[in-house]
Amino acid sequence: MTDYTSFDVAHLGNVELLTPDFEKSLWFFRDLLAMRVVAETGGSGTNNNGSNGKSVYLRTWDEYQLYTLKLTAWADAGVGRTTFRTTSQDALQRRVAAIEATGLGIGWVDGEVGTGPAYAFRDPDGHDLAIYYETERYVATDDKPALKNQASAFPGRGVNARRLDHVNFLAKDVVANGEFVATALRGRESERIKLDDGGYAAWWFHFNNKSYDIVYSDDWLKHGNRLHHVAFAPDTREDILKAADIFLENGIHIESGPHKHAINQTFFLYVWEPGGNRIELANAGARLLLDPDSPVVEWTQEERKKGQAWGMKTIETFHTHGTPVVRQ
Repeated sequence: MTDYTSFDVAHLGNVELLTPDFEKSLWFFRDLLAMRVVAETGGSGTNNNGSNGKSVYLRTWDEYQLYTLKLTAWADAGVGRTTFRTTSQDALQRRVAAIEATGLGIGWVDGEVGTGPAYAFRDPDGHDLAIYYETERYVATDDKPALKNQASAFPGRGVNARRLDHVNFLAKDVVANGEFVATALRGRESERIKLDDGGYAAWWFHFNNKSYDIVYSDDWLKHGNRLHHVAFAPDTREDILKAADIFLENGIHIESGPHKHAINQTFFLYVWEPGGNRIELANAGARLLLDPDSPVVEWTQEERKKGQAWGMKTIETFHTHGTPVVRQ
């Protein structure tokens, strides 16, 4: 547990997904998840992530910032840069100092669409990360909402993803990465799976009253710098049930669910978008961690053998599939 309960990191900012099937992945997020394209960059030059592929920036309908997801054409599926927004400029400077103390800092870079200067760094596993504070708020135009306390109008089509929920990284060393999040970002642990021979199979951290924002899961292939999944939140469980039918009708591979996780009690559906990245639709209901002294919940391997909350066994590919796919 971290030694104080105030958060310097406000929330997960945005995620870059890499895809070898750009047009079909764009269709998935734009048409099926009802995300809006807000900017595009051409397929020439090199950006901060070393990519020279075409990128499109998309936002979920209640995203207060300009974008939620950066989709980049790439040779393989995977995750590019993942960012976090701090609670203030002072908080940003504190976290930068803490990151630099770990020796994993890269340095200051220009922000992406609508965001100010960001400090780039890597976790012990090599995932490309950045942290920032300055951001531009989205101003609705033809998508102006009827209610002024939401960012834009409800799309009323497809899955209607409301917001980015969390990211789950595969890691060669879950403990090293979890300790980095706790030390460098001041993430608080919520739940974890303890291995019988020591260490953790997975570790969940949060930066606010949500039960988790970032997760590290054991990479059985010990490859490094891989993605397990990115999760988006619709309004209700019923939206996830409807999403399963939408994906079925559109030929999207449904990997697992709909069902309820035992850990953190999230109602879930896992699919593979056309580029191969695992995407979760997640809804935690009204569950929040309001207790400032909330103890970490630790699960044993024996307990996890029981499967998910209502008894469904965890599918094998949930432990073996990640992006980029490791070709053996």
